[in-house]
Amino acid sequence: MKLQILERGLPGRSAFECTTGYGGFWGGRQSRRCCGLEGRAPVRSAGFTLIELVISASLMSMILASAYLCLRAGVSSQKLIESREEIFQSARVAMALISADLRSSCTLSKEFEFIGMDRMLGDVEADNLDFGTHNYSPRRAYEGDFCEVSYFLEKDPQTGKFCLWRRRDPTPDPDPLSGGKREEIARGLRSLKFEYYDGFDWYDEWGDPQGKRNGQQISLLDPPNRVGMPEAVRITLWFDTDPRSKTAESTEEESEPPPLMFQTIARLNLAALSLPITSITSYGGTSPGTTGSPAAGSANFPQN
Repeated sequence: MKLQILERGLPGRSAFECTTGYGGFWGGRQSRRCCGLEGRAPVRSAGFTLIELVISASLMSMILASAYLCLRAGVSSQKLIESREEIFQSARVAMALISADLRSSCTLSKEFEFIGMDRMLGDVEADNLDFGTHNYSPRRAYEGDFCEVSYFLEKDPQTGKFCLWRRRDPTPDPDPLSGGKREEIARGLRSLKFEYYDGFDWYDEWGDPQGKRNGQQISLLDPPNRVGMPEAVRITLWFDTDPRSKTAESTEEESEPPPLMFQTIARLNLAALSLPITSITSYGGTSPGTTGSPAAGSANFPQN
C-alpha cells in the first residue's frame, strides 16, 4: 500500500519516490525539497567524543574504587568476627571450668582453707586463686575425687600477652600450693580479677596466705574474709581484642582498643561446711558439749 504525500509533495507520488529520487525528474534537491529536508545537515555515523570518553573513564574508576572499598570492608569485618568468635569461645570455656571447680570447692588443707590473693603483674591485675575441689575424676588407682586447684595469669615471653593457667594436683602433699600439672586455659587476657562474698560484702582477698591460723580458734576479731570459705566468687576476665602479638617495635602512641569484659558469679555449695561447728555459734547461744555458757570466741555467721 502506497503512502500519499499530501502536505509537502505532489499528489500521486509515493514517499519512496520522494525520498530516494526515483521516479522521473523527481531527484536530487527536488526530492529533498519534496520531503521537507532541504537546509538540514546530512546525517553522519554515531560515535563518542573525547569528553564522553573522559566522563566514562571517570565513572568507571569511581565504580571500581567503590567496589574495592566494599570488598576490603567485608574482609576486615570477617577477620574481626572470626577473632571475636575465638575470644567468646575462650571466655565461655574459662568461665565454665572455673565455675565448675568453685561449685564443688572444699577446704584446701588445715593451714590453707581457701586462698584468694589480690596481686599485680606490672600494671596488669592478675589475681591468684587456690582451693580444693571435688570436681575431679580419678584416673589412677591411688587417686580420689579431691584435687588441689590453682588459677593464675602468666605472661607469654613470645607474644607478650597473658595466658590463663590452671594447676591441678590430685595427690595431697605437705605443700598444697605447689606440685601437680599445669594446663593452659585461655590466651590473650588483659586482666583477671576474683571477688569474694561472705553473705554481706564483697572482698578483694580471702584467706591467710601465710597459714598462721593452724590450730587457732576463730575469734570475733578476725576479719570475715580470713575464715573459712566465701559463699560466692565473682569472676571477671578481660580479653584483648587485638589478635596481633605485642612486640618491642610497637610504639606507645598506638591507641589500643578497649578489652572485652566477661563476668559471672559462682556459688560455693560447700561453703557452710568449711567452718568448724564447735566454733560457730550465735550470740547468746552455747557450743556443743556445754550447758548454759556461751562459747568463748564464738562468731555470728549467717546461716544458709
